[in-house]
Amino acid sequence: MNLQEFVERFHTMTCIVSVEKYENGKTGTIRIEAGNELYIRSMEKVDENGNVIFKEKFVPGSNYERYMKKELRFENFCYECAIKKKTIHAYIRPEYYNFSITLNMMPLSIEDPKKAYCTFSQELSFEEDLTEMSNISATTSTSVLQTCIRLRGAKDLHKAVNDVTESLRKSCDAGYCCILLTDFSSNSWSVFSDSVKPGSNQRSIRESKNENFTDYARSWVEALNGSYCLMIKNRENLEVARKINPLWYNSLVNSKIENLILLPLQYGSTIIGFMWVTNFDTTNILNIRETLELSAFFVASEISNYQLVNKLEVLSNQDLLTGLLNRNSMNNRIAQFINGKLQYNSLAVIFADLNGLKPVNDNQGHDAGDELLKKAAYLLRETFTDCECYRAGGDEFLIIAIDKPKEELEAKVKTLRQKSLIPGYISFAIGFYYNEKGGKIRRALHEADNNMYEDKKKFYALHPELKRR
Repeated sequence: MNLQEFVERFHTMTCIVSVEKYENGKTGTIRIEAGNELYIRSMEKVDENGNVIFKEKFVPGSNYERYMKKELRFENFCYECAIKKKTIHAYIRPEYYNFSITLNMMPLSIEDPKKAYCTFSQELSFEEDLTEMSNISATTSTSVLQTCIRLRGAKDLHKAVNDVTESLRKSCDAGYCCILLTDFSSNSWSVFSDSVKPGSNQRSIRESKNENFTDYARSWVEALNGSYCLMIKNRENLEVARKINPLWYNSLVNSKIENLILLPLQYGSTIIGFMWVTNFDTTNILNIRETLELSAFFVASEISNYQLVNKLEVLSNQDLLTGLLNRNSMNNRIAQFINGKLQYNSLAVIFADLNGLKPVNDNQGHDAGDELLKKAAYLLRETFTDCECYRAGGDEFLIIAIDKPKEELEAKVKTLRQKSLIPGYISFAIGFYYNEKGGKIRRALHEADNNMYEDKKKFYALHPELKRR
């Protein structure tokens, strides 16, 4: 067959791809044997920004890596179509290009003992095609719909994501499935959810306390290069991991990883983490990829919303200067006492008013005053470790303790008083009230406040120069 004459009959951008045959199932060299004029012209065209898809001029029969960087997903498509004779339809949104690709691949019956062939036709779009994005198999759509139902409106997102993770692992017949969250700004990582197949040789990365997955994740971002999926389907492909990050490669080998699909969890332009499965059933690799890509999209959206709500809750309840609970949170807590929503045996309230803040603000500036407030908050948090610490407002702080021994709290108050007497150190006027029978919160607040003002009178009697004006 004259491949060039054959490919010129297509009215879409089309090329003929060959894959070398190996009996052991490995992917041999992949070549672009021929391409029609539409395909070659589009691949070699330089846009207004100087970008071009093919980095070299097209030469029929050349290894595809002559034109573009090694792409495991492309290799897998070619293998599945040419070698395993599967028809492939996919919609790809590569972020490193300003267009999306709708591709169709058909196996060709060509007598060749060394190579298998397929067509590769593509259409480029500069706008996302929602129809193509939703054009998925019935198996995939069922799995993804189940994911959406589990996540949407879940009262306990962690439990819902755990169910999704377990379901995805089972649908992939994988040894392990993990959802890892990363924060590159703080160089931190955490496992949001994972699932290990019983009886497999896989283990949870929760046990990997000495490994820094944030460093691995940085190399994953570079390796993905805007792609939605990194697919390593056998030990041969695993060598790609060595080039990405040798330490990560060693970790995979030590963990007995045979294959891996890694996907970024992305919300907008921000990567919040990664999802991956290991040691999965490679006979169903196309459906697995499709299912994971779409599932990762919805999981990332729900987790990102969950993180946003948590941040808003923190902002609404935390004093941004000191890190203590703020007045809004204090009022809500007091309301719980008043409405009878809390059950307790003993109740303690401590008011701590910072002495000498105004002279610091007047003489050294408000930045110095803010530093004094932060040091005061740290001292209170350090002293009353098991109690609720609030910044009531200005230089006033409140500590609430439920069901704590009186002797223990008296010792803490004594420690705070002693530190307040050190010249040049943080000084508090302190009011302490304790009721071993619980009692009413309003009475406790009133008594502690009165005791604090008595203590403040004594302080200003000794230091009239610091008295507020």
